[in-house]
Amino acid sequence: MQYENKRDVLIVGGGTAGWMTAAALSRFLDPEHFRIRLVESDAIGTVGVGEATIPHIRQFNDMLGIDENEFMRATNATYKLGIQFHGWGDKDSSYVHPFGLCGHDINGVDFHHYWLRLHAEGKARSFGDYSFAVQAALAGKFDYPVSTSDGPRGEYGYAFHLDATLYAKFLRDYALARDVQRIEGKVVDTELNTSSGSIAAIKLDSGERLMAEIFVDCSGFRSLLLGQTLNVSYESWRHWLPCDRAVAVACEKVSAPHPYTQAFAHECGWRWRIPLTTRTGNGLVYQSQGMSDDEAASRLLAELDGPALGDPRVIRFETGKRDQCWAHNCIAIGLSSGFLEPLESTSIYLIQVAIQKLLEFFPGHEGVGVEREVYNSQMNLEYDRVRDFLILHYWLNRRADNAFWRACSAMELPESLTEKVNLFRTCGHVEQYRQGLFMPASWLAVYLGQGLIPERYDSRVNVPALADVERYLERVHKGCVAELRHLPSHAEALTKIKMGAAAYPPSSLSLYGTKL
Repeated sequence: MQYENKRDVLIVGGGTAGWMTAAALSRFLDPEHFRIRLVESDAIGTVGVGEATIPHIRQFNDMLGIDENEFMRATNATYKLGIQFHGWGDKDSSYVHPFGLCGHDINGVDFHHYWLRLHAEGKARSFGDYSFAVQAALAGKFDYPVSTSDGPRGEYGYAFHLDATLYAKFLRDYALARDVQRIEGKVVDTELNTSSGSIAAIKLDSGERLMAEIFVDCSGFRSLLLGQTLNVSYESWRHWLPCDRAVAVACEKVSAPHPYTQAFAHECGWRWRIPLTTRTGNGLVYQSQGMSDDEAASRLLAELDGPALGDPRVIRFETGKRDQCWAHNCIAIGLSSGFLEPLESTSIYLIQVAIQKLLEFFPGHEGVGVEREVYNSQMNLEYDRVRDFLILHYWLNRRADNAFWRACSAMELPESLTEKVNLFRTCGHVEQYRQGLFMPASWLAVYLGQGLIPERYDSRVNVPALADVERYLERVHKGCVAELRHLPSHAEALTKIKMGAAAYPPSSLSLYGTKL
């Protein structure tokens, strides 16, 4: 038979997670030895609110051989240089978390220590003034990084705002062209192997029974296989990340899109604005204890910068993760394994890294061994690292104007985050994770952007004369300003993509985080 000697992989659920998984497996698993099938139901909708990404998505597309310009046209994508946070320090504060560095180390000492010396003397500009990515974002400009440049043009990365539904369709076409089989149907029952406890088969509403060796659960919040069938428990992080609802709606585009995401803090959570070429994505994240669904929807509609393109949709969630992402012969990818609110645009990244690690630790013919244990350990670290970074935004607020933010600033932090914060608060040192997403530049953006100034800085920065330090930092700032003059506007860059005139850019991801 055609499939007699092939290993069966069955993906349950479509959407972004399912079709990213199908596309990657079809690219890297030999079709002579594997059969890949995906089950989804047109009757079941997807969450589809994660339209902002981080630079790692470029590596995912690159490894699939996807042309970036074709991808951008297919998903109505715009460029993204970072995230602007309004009201996360005090009520009127604003800063940008960029995809890039801020200044250079000098004589082996990190740039921010020199900035801290000037800040203590009242002579420093805003920390973001020394970042090319921040300045380009706020100026509404974009061009590809120049990896050979000695100046600021080589010191940043970029990502995209995209229509996640269109991205899933784009990858669906990619996967189907590479022999992935799509099966329409709704899962109504699951069978377990009575001796091993593994999943043996699923049953569809059509009566069809589907067996497989490996099951990938991409069923979203329902977690049909890992949660409901294998009963892998869910660890809630609500005590650290208290928001449990979001309401989302798109609106008409009324102006040229910014090359950055916006996150506006409000009295019970925060609101996002994500610009695409055809529309603007909007959402309001909130704690249901302090704001009703109707109040959230009304608040969101009142804040739109263009006419709404539909009715607001309420999404209920509980931040946290499954104790294991891989149990028996089932690997959960996406929302079925955990959920972290989209404050730092990490949803698609967590899908991507799960797929990458599945390929790395894919089980052999002899069955599952130590690779499952390593996979779970590494995925737990990924979730924990992102969790800590999100918690930092809430805890570091200086808004004493209402109970929600006072409770956030008074929360007891995870031990892993407490150690990092105390180290920075004491001496300005940013501990770098050996594994995990966010690099020191990201932590610095939030620490300093939300007003955490260390008690002291590296004593070595006192060796140069203060005037020399001031002159050097001013040269860094002026270098960014000078380079900005040569950049096209974001709108001009997008027009090149639309017209097919943009040159395919080189891939450079190392500045933002660990390369996948």
